[in-house]
Amino acid sequence: MSEKSKVQFTEREALFYHETIRPGKIEIIASKPMATQRDLSLAYSPGVAVPVQAIADDPQKAYDYTAKGNLVAVISNGTAILGMGNLGALASKPVMEGKAVLFKRFADVDSIDIELASENVDELIEAIAMMEPSFGGINLEDIKAPECFIIEQTLRERMNIPVMHDDQHGTAIIAAAGLINAAHLTGRDLDKLKVVVNGAGASALACTALIKSMGVRNDNVIVCDSKGVIYKGRENVDQFKSAHAVDTDRRTLTEALKGADVFLGLSVAGAVTQEMVKEMADEPIIFAMANPDPEITPPAVKAVRPDAIVATGRSDYPNQVNNVLGFPFIFRGALDVRATAINEEMKIAAARAIAELAREQVPEEVAAAYGETQQFGREYIIPAPFDPRLMEVVPMAVAKAAMESGVAQKHIDDFDAYRHELKGRLNPTTSVLSSVYAQVKANPKRVIFAEADNEVVLRAAIQFRDFGYGEPVLVGRTKNIHNLMNELGVADPDSYRIENSMVSEHVSPMVEMLYERLKRRGFLQRDVQRMCNTDRNVFAAGLLKLGVGDAMITGMTRPFAQSMKEVRRVLDPAENKLPFGIHMLVGKNHTVFLADTTINERPNADELAVIATETAAVARRLGHEPRVAFLSYSTFGNPSGKWLDTIRGAVQILEGQDPGFEFDGDMAPDAALNPKIMALYPFCRLSAPANVLIMPGLQSANISAKLLREIGGATNIGPMLLGMEKPVQIVPMTAIAPDVLTSAVLAAAGVTG
Repeated sequence: MSEKSKVQFTEREALFYHETIRPGKIEIIASKPMATQRDLSLAYSPGVAVPVQAIADDPQKAYDYTAKGNLVAVISNGTAILGMGNLGALASKPVMEGKAVLFKRFADVDSIDIELASENVDELIEAIAMMEPSFGGINLEDIKAPECFIIEQTLRERMNIPVMHDDQHGTAIIAAAGLINAAHLTGRDLDKLKVVVNGAGASALACTALIKSMGVRNDNVIVCDSKGVIYKGRENVDQFKSAHAVDTDRRTLTEALKGADVFLGLSVAGAVTQEMVKEMADEPIIFAMANPDPEITPPAVKAVRPDAIVATGRSDYPNQVNNVLGFPFIFRGALDVRATAINEEMKIAAARAIAELAREQVPEEVAAAYGETQQFGREYIIPAPFDPRLMEVVPMAVAKAAMESGVAQKHIDDFDAYRHELKGRLNPTTSVLSSVYAQVKANPKRVIFAEADNEVVLRAAIQFRDFGYGEPVLVGRTKNIHNLMNELGVADPDSYRIENSMVSEHVSPMVEMLYERLKRRGFLQRDVQRMCNTDRNVFAAGLLKLGVGDAMITGMTRPFAQSMKEVRRVLDPAENKLPFGIHMLVGKNHTVFLADTTINERPNADELAVIATETAAVARRLGHEPRVAFLSYSTFGNPSGKWLDTIRGAVQILEGQDPGFEFDGDMAPDAALNPKIMALYPFCRLSAPANVLIMPGLQSANISAKLLREIGGATNIGPMLLGMEKPVQIVPMTAIAPDVLTSAVLAAAGVTG
């Protein structure tokens, strides 16, 4: 894989990401109402005295009356930050905040980062142990070896809540899952495998210990460190390394690898050569997991051993060993049964569950991201991180193992209900959006950024390329864009494609094409020439029409209606399609689609039916089973009014079409979204609250979307434009770079049709 395929960004971009909107990556949000004096009295004094006394009488009640049962502390002293070494506790804070965000994003586990300014083992143990009343679990992170072994082991013995050093066990669990499947594919039994582990840090020794617990024989594992093989009798070997010393006359990694079935690398880039790989057994299993660059790259392995199965820690190669497949879901299962520890049985259960998941039929959204041929096999032995089933299968396996091994304080009687609860914790849109990003990365597109001399747009365009989504086509004056790139610290501005409308070779055919289109609409040829030379939206849309790009993004510098008017001078609606806009409101565990929010002021019944059908299709592409409500001030005729005929007409049209999704109307928003009010209308055809809301007119739709964006708690994505002959997205003028990037990716992926 070339250097250009790596995710790249400037230092300024990374810093801007962490400081924009509000500094850092986490915040605290109240989970109960705090609007009235009564609310405050219940939340604090005097009402809080009641749960205080209840917990004093029965400590287990803390799980019922506080956030303890869903709260994990991510703790570090910064002595082993990523691949950067000992930079101190404060410098580790961005990493720990990031870990906390991953807990929430992948498993709905609340998490707080805690950085401790000490390298003294005893001080760290005492400080962390004293936090037990506050948290349901402790995730240790980026603490150097061998201190991390002592700290974790002591805390596990002293504390009555789960403690796990993820640098050790997270990698070990995912690597073990991959090893199970690699052994299966090559017809090997674990107890027959000859394994070489290179590296003797926290992750490497944890991997070694776990695979031995799963059946790999002690005398079949050779561990190497920077000085060579760890053999019995070697001097200056600490107790943690010596636990894995073996009787052998091999002294170097080269010698150890001769005839080996498996290589597990957690060391340094380039540690393994092609000559070493040639000497391994038939169908070698090579996990080169050094970060950020592997001990040997998959192409280098395949060049000399095409029969090998290869995994790395990198997302740009198949079979990524990614900790995010494990730690969020392991803690989810442990917390849900109030486990007193994360023991070996729970780790093995997680590894086996992850391995078994990879063997199942790959979900449509994951297959779309990787390509339809990506099914269980030599290049798919580990599930993708955004596989939505991870949230169900891994916590269930961990919870069962905790119960069976006697560390669960709470038992789950109905695992079907538990699976349903797990599935409901996360919004499917978040997983599907992740897969959309991966899909575009696998099938890069050319996206035209019509306002590339705007800093926000240029940031998004740079990210679009650096993250591997495709080629940005930058529209603007060359000098202005280069100056802005220099300010942003872009190292290679000349490598970007810039289309300057004053000198572009595409202007001449564009003028000819557009004049033919507009000459009977009141435009002279010189008008068309001027528009192509000076109007960025006309020029960008012309490039799209001529096939210079696959999609187009605009909107930052002009209101939506003006941008749409300029785009429509060049582009038509798609055949038999109605252009309209959708806003997508993404909450913690729900998504609502709102349409039409941008174009059709007073749609008739036929148009409302089309808007409903197309919006339902977008919802389905984003992982939701559509339930469509046609909204009104009226609920099934109460009160009656003169504006209900078009809504009822649209419902009648769909009744005659059998569109394949639930729908009903006319309905007020509360009847469509509140189950208690919906229950008052037992004849309602919606089986659950609506997730597609079709508005009666543009005013109500646009006002609702903007109100919810400003005062609502959900993430607002949109407007998303549908129904044009070419993919065009018009972002709000208030958009930030991530919003523009999301619109570009959605357009490139074809999510909006």
